[in-house]
Amino acid sequence: MKRILFTALFGICILGAIAQDGTKVPYGYNESVGKYFEVTTDTKLYYEIYGEGEPILMLHGGVYGYIDEFEFFIDSLSKNYQVICLATRGHVKSDIGHEPFTYEQRAGDAKKLLEHLNIEKAGIIGFSDGGYAAYRLAADYPEVVEKMVVIGSGDRPVGSGVNYGYSEEKLMKEAGGYFKKRLAAMPEPKRWNESLQWLNALYENEVVSEKVFKKIDCPVLLLAGDKDQYSNPEALLKAHESIKESNLSIIPGCGHVVFYCNWNAVWAVVEPFLKK
Repeated sequence: MKRILFTALFGICILGAIAQDGTKVPYGYNESVGKYFEVTTDTKLYYEIYGEGEPILMLHGGVYGYIDEFEFFIDSLSKNYQVICLATRGHVKSDIGHEPFTYEQRAGDAKKLLEHLNIEKAGIIGFSDGGYAAYRLAADYPEVVEKMVVIGSGDRPVGSGVNYGYSEEKLMKEAGGYFKKRLAAMPEPKRWNESLQWLNALYENEVVSEKVFKKIDCPVLLLAGDKDQYSNPEALLKAHESIKESNLSIIPGCGHVVFYCNWNAVWAVVEPFLKK
Protein backbone atom coordinates (compact mmCIF):
# COMPACT_ATOMS: atom_id res chain seq x y z
CA MET A 1 0.00 0.00 0.00
CA LYS A 2 1.28 3.46 -0.89
CA ARG A 3 0.45 6.48 1.22
CA ILE A 4 1.51 10.11 1.14
CA LEU A 5 1.45 11.81 4.53
CA PHE A 6 1.61 15.60 4.79
CA THR A 7 2.77 15.95 8.36
CA ALA A 8 1.92 19.25 10.01
CA LEU A 9 3.35 19.05 13.51
CA PHE A 10 5.47 22.03 14.44
CA GLY A 11 8.03 22.76 17.14
CA ILE A 12 11.45 21.27 17.79
CA CYS A 13 12.06 19.08 20.82
CA ILE A 14 15.58 19.75 22.07
CA LEU A 15 17.14 16.49 23.15
CA GLY A 16 20.55 15.22 24.09
CA ALA A 17 21.52 12.12 25.98
CA ILE A 18 23.28 12.78 29.26
CA ALA A 19 26.07 10.55 30.56
CA GLN A 20 26.32 9.46 34.20
CA ASP A 21 28.77 12.28 34.93
CA GLY A 22 26.21 14.83 33.73
CA THR A 23 27.88 15.60 30.39
CA LYS A 24 26.30 15.18 26.96
CA VAL A 25 27.11 11.89 25.24
CA PRO A 26 29.75 12.64 22.54
CA TYR A 27 28.16 10.71 19.69
CA GLY A 28 30.74 9.93 17.02
CA TYR A 29 33.62 10.59 19.41
CA ASN A 30 32.62 8.28 22.25
CA GLU A 31 35.76 6.38 23.19
CA SER A 32 33.87 4.23 25.69
CA VAL A 33 31.84 2.51 22.95
CA GLY A 34 33.63 3.28 19.66
CA LYS A 35 35.12 0.35 17.73
CA TYR A 36 36.63 -0.44 14.33
CA PHE A 37 36.23 -3.25 11.81
CA GLU A 38 38.03 -4.02 8.55
CA VAL A 39 36.21 -3.71 5.22
CA THR A 40 39.42 -4.41 3.29
CA THR A 41 42.90 -5.37 4.42
CA ASP A 42 43.93 -1.69 4.44
CA THR A 43 40.68 0.08 5.34
CA LYS A 44 39.03 0.25 8.77
CA LEU A 45 35.67 1.86 9.50
CA TYR A 46 34.48 3.24 12.81
CA TYR A 47 31.16 2.52 14.50
CA GLU A 48 29.31 3.02 17.78
CA ILE A 49 26.43 1.03 19.29
CA TYR A 50 23.81 2.23 21.78
CA GLY A 51 20.89 0.48 23.46
CA GLU A 52 19.49 -3.04 23.20
CA GLY A 53 16.75 -4.68 21.16
CA GLU A 54 16.07 -5.16 17.47
CA PRO A 55 18.99 -3.69 15.45
CA ILE A 56 18.73 -0.45 13.49
CA LEU A 57 21.67 0.64 11.35
CA MET A 58 22.14 4.40 10.93
CA LEU A 59 23.78 5.71 7.73
CA HIS A 60 24.69 9.41 7.92
CA GLY A 61 25.00 12.12 5.29
CA GLY A 62 28.08 13.23 3.37
CA VAL A 63 30.66 16.03 3.68
CA TYR A 64 29.11 17.80 6.69
CA GLY A 65 27.51 14.57 7.85
CA TYR A 66 28.66 12.20 10.58
CA ILE A 67 27.32 10.03 13.40
CA ASP A 68 26.67 13.04 15.65
CA GLU A 69 23.99 14.41 13.31
CA PHE A 70 21.79 11.51 14.49
CA GLU A 71 21.81 12.58 18.14
CA PHE A 72 18.01 12.95 18.35
CA PHE A 73 17.50 9.56 16.72
CA ILE A 74 20.04 7.82 18.95
CA ASP A 75 18.53 9.33 22.10
CA SER A 76 15.03 8.15 21.20
CA LEU A 77 15.76 4.84 19.46
CA SER A 78 18.25 3.50 22.00
CA LYS A 79 15.46 3.20 24.58
CA ASN A 80 13.96 0.28 22.66
CA TYR A 81 16.42 -0.70 19.91
CA GLN A 82 20.07 -1.55 19.38
CA VAL A 83 21.28 1.49 17.42
CA ILE A 84 24.33 0.87 15.23
CA CYS A 85 26.01 4.02 13.90
CA LEU A 86 28.50 3.59 11.05
CA ALA A 87 30.98 6.26 10.01
CA THR A 88 31.33 5.92 6.24
CA ARG A 89 34.61 6.08 4.35
CA GLY A 90 36.31 9.45 4.52
CA HIS A 91 34.22 10.75 7.40
CA VAL A 92 36.02 11.69 10.62
CA LYS A 93 37.23 8.49 12.37
CA SER A 94 36.86 6.10 9.42
CA ASP A 95 39.61 5.49 6.89
CA ILE A 96 39.30 6.95 3.42
CA GLY A 97 40.42 3.77 1.70
CA HIS A 98 42.03 3.58 -1.72
CA GLU A 99 39.09 3.27 -4.10
CA PRO A 100 36.79 6.05 -5.37
CA PHE A 101 33.47 6.20 -3.54
CA THR A 102 30.28 4.63 -4.88
CA TYR A 103 26.93 3.89 -3.28
CA GLU A 104 27.42 0.23 -4.18
CA GLN A 105 30.62 0.36 -2.13
CA ARG A 106 28.86 2.05 0.80
CA ALA A 107 26.11 -0.59 0.72
CA GLY A 108 28.75 -3.33 0.75
CA ASP A 109 30.48 -1.72 3.72
CA ALA A 110 27.19 -1.59 5.62
CA LYS A 111 26.54 -5.26 4.91
CA LYS A 112 30.04 -6.16 6.12
CA LEU A 113 29.41 -4.34 9.40
CA LEU A 114 26.21 -6.34 9.96
CA GLU A 115 28.15 -9.53 9.20
CA HIS A 116 30.91 -8.45 11.58
CA LEU A 117 28.27 -8.05 14.31
CA ASN A 118 26.57 -11.37 13.40
CA ILE A 119 23.33 -9.56 12.58
CA GLU A 120 21.28 -11.33 9.92
CA LYS A 121 18.69 -8.60 9.39
CA ALA A 122 18.26 -5.00 10.53
CA GLY A 123 16.17 -1.90 10.11
CA ILE A 124 17.94 0.90 8.25
CA ILE A 125 17.74 4.66 8.62
CA GLY A 126 19.65 6.60 5.99
CA PHE A 127 19.92 10.36 5.53
CA SER A 128 21.08 12.09 2.35
CA ASP A 129 24.22 10.17 1.25
CA GLY A 130 23.21 7.47 3.71
CA GLY A 131 19.78 7.31 2.11
CA TYR A 132 21.27 6.46 -1.28
CA ALA A 133 23.50 3.85 0.35
CA ALA A 134 20.38 2.44 2.02
CA TYR A 135 18.61 2.17 -1.35
CA ARG A 136 21.53 0.18 -2.73
CA LEU A 137 21.73 -1.97 0.39
CA ALA A 138 18.04 -2.92 0.11
CA ALA A 139 18.32 -3.51 -3.65
CA ASP A 140 21.62 -5.45 -3.63
CA TYR A 141 21.23 -7.33 -0.34
CA PRO A 142 17.49 -7.60 0.34
CA GLU A 143 18.05 -10.46 2.76
CA VAL A 144 19.65 -8.14 5.34
CA VAL A 145 17.07 -5.32 5.37
CA GLU A 146 13.93 -5.61 7.51
CA LYS A 147 12.54 -2.16 6.77
CA MET A 148 13.97 1.20 5.87
CA VAL A 149 13.58 4.92 6.52
CA VAL A 150 15.12 7.18 3.88
CA ILE A 151 15.39 10.91 4.58
CA GLY A 152 16.21 13.59 2.02
CA SER A 153 17.18 11.17 -0.76
CA GLY A 154 14.97 11.03 -3.83
CA ASP A 155 15.23 9.94 -7.45
CA ARG A 156 18.68 10.62 -8.94
CA PRO A 157 18.43 9.76 -12.65
CA VAL A 158 21.05 10.04 -15.37
CA GLY A 159 22.03 13.66 -15.95
CA SER A 160 20.85 14.99 -12.59
CA GLY A 161 24.22 14.93 -10.85
CA VAL A 162 25.92 18.04 -9.51
CA ASN A 163 29.59 18.72 -8.82
CA TYR A 164 29.55 20.93 -5.73
CA GLY A 165 33.24 21.74 -5.97
CA TYR A 166 34.02 20.70 -2.41
CA SER A 167 37.62 21.22 -1.34
CA GLU A 168 39.46 21.60 1.93
CA GLU A 169 40.04 25.28 1.22
CA LYS A 170 36.36 25.92 0.47
CA LEU A 171 35.00 24.08 3.50
CA MET A 172 37.48 25.58 5.94
CA LYS A 173 36.53 29.01 4.65
CA GLU A 174 32.80 28.27 5.01
CA ALA A 175 32.89 26.43 8.35
CA GLY A 176 36.44 26.19 9.65
CA GLY A 177 35.46 25.88 13.29
CA TYR A 178 33.09 23.02 12.45
CA PHE A 179 35.64 21.02 10.48
CA LYS A 180 38.62 21.69 12.76
CA LYS A 181 37.37 19.13 15.30
CA ARG A 182 36.68 16.62 12.56
CA LEU A 183 40.11 16.99 11.01
CA ALA A 184 41.70 16.40 14.40
CA ALA A 185 39.95 13.02 14.63
CA MET A 186 40.72 11.86 11.07
CA PRO A 187 43.28 9.06 10.71
CA GLU A 188 44.60 10.65 7.49
CA PRO A 189 43.82 14.39 7.59
CA LYS A 190 46.29 15.13 4.78
CA ARG A 191 44.12 13.02 2.45
CA TRP A 192 40.88 14.89 3.23
CA ASN A 193 41.03 16.86 -0.01
CA GLU A 194 41.43 13.61 -1.95
CA SER A 195 38.34 12.26 -0.19
CA LEU A 196 36.38 15.41 -1.08
CA GLN A 197 37.28 15.03 -4.76
CA TRP A 198 35.88 11.50 -4.66
CA LEU A 199 32.70 12.87 -3.10
CA ASN A 200 32.44 15.51 -5.85
CA ALA A 201 32.66 12.73 -8.44
CA LEU A 202 30.09 10.64 -6.55
CA TYR A 203 27.54 13.45 -6.52
CA GLU A 204 28.15 14.30 -10.17
CA ASN A 205 28.13 10.80 -11.65
CA GLU A 206 26.25 8.33 -9.45
CA VAL A 207 22.77 7.25 -10.54
CA VAL A 208 20.18 5.88 -8.09
CA SER A 209 16.86 5.68 -9.84
CA GLU A 210 14.06 3.40 -11.04
CA LYS A 211 16.32 0.42 -11.79
CA VAL A 212 17.43 0.35 -8.14
CA PHE A 213 14.04 1.28 -6.64
CA LYS A 214 12.18 -1.55 -8.38
CA LYS A 215 14.46 -4.13 -6.71
CA ILE A 216 13.43 -2.99 -3.21
CA ASP A 217 10.90 -5.31 -1.57
CA CYS A 218 11.00 -4.24 2.09
CA PRO A 219 8.67 -1.63 3.64
CA VAL A 220 10.09 1.87 3.10
CA LEU A 221 9.27 5.24 4.62
CA LEU A 222 10.43 8.18 2.51
CA LEU A 223 10.64 11.48 4.33
CA ALA A 224 11.69 15.01 3.42
CA GLY A 225 11.10 18.68 4.08
CA ASP A 226 9.11 20.53 1.45
CA LYS A 227 11.98 23.02 1.06
CA ASP A 228 14.75 20.42 0.70
CA GLN A 229 17.39 22.11 -1.45
CA TYR A 230 19.19 18.88 -2.41
CA SER A 231 16.35 16.44 -3.05
CA ASN A 232 12.98 18.09 -3.56
CA PRO A 233 9.56 16.50 -2.89
CA GLU A 234 9.12 15.70 -6.58
CA ALA A 235 12.27 13.54 -6.48
CA LEU A 236 10.97 11.77 -3.37
CA LEU A 237 7.62 11.23 -5.08
CA LYS A 238 9.32 9.57 -8.07
CA ALA A 239 11.14 7.17 -5.74
CA HIS A 240 7.90 6.50 -3.88
CA GLU A 241 6.11 5.63 -7.12
CA SER A 242 8.82 3.10 -8.04
CA ILE A 243 9.16 1.32 -4.68
CA LYS A 244 6.56 -1.41 -4.18
CA GLU A 245 5.82 -0.97 -0.50
CA SER A 246 6.47 2.64 0.42
CA ASN A 247 4.98 5.56 2.30
CA LEU A 248 5.93 9.20 1.69
CA SER A 249 5.87 11.93 4.32
CA ILE A 250 6.52 15.58 3.44
CA ILE A 251 7.04 17.95 6.36
CA PRO A 252 6.23 21.61 5.62
CA GLY A 253 8.58 24.47 6.33
CA CYS A 254 11.76 22.38 6.48
CA GLY A 255 14.87 22.01 4.36
CA HIS A 256 17.32 19.15 3.93
CA VAL A 257 18.12 18.39 7.58
CA VAL A 258 14.46 17.97 8.40
CA PHE A 259 15.05 16.21 11.74
CA TYR A 260 16.79 19.33 13.10
CA CYS A 261 14.10 21.60 11.71
CA ASN A 262 11.12 19.70 13.18
CA TRP A 263 12.10 16.69 15.24
CA ASN A 264 8.61 16.21 16.71
CA ALA A 265 7.08 15.78 13.25
CA VAL A 266 9.84 13.43 12.09
CA TRP A 267 9.57 11.23 15.16
CA ALA A 268 5.76 11.18 14.93
CA VAL A 269 6.10 9.52 11.51
CA VAL A 270 9.20 7.35 12.07
CA GLU A 271 8.29 5.80 15.43
CA PRO A 272 5.02 4.13 14.36
CA PHE A 273 6.58 3.00 11.07
CA LEU A 274 9.34 1.17 12.93
CA LYS A 275 6.88 -0.38 15.38
CA LYS A 276 4.46 -1.55 12.69
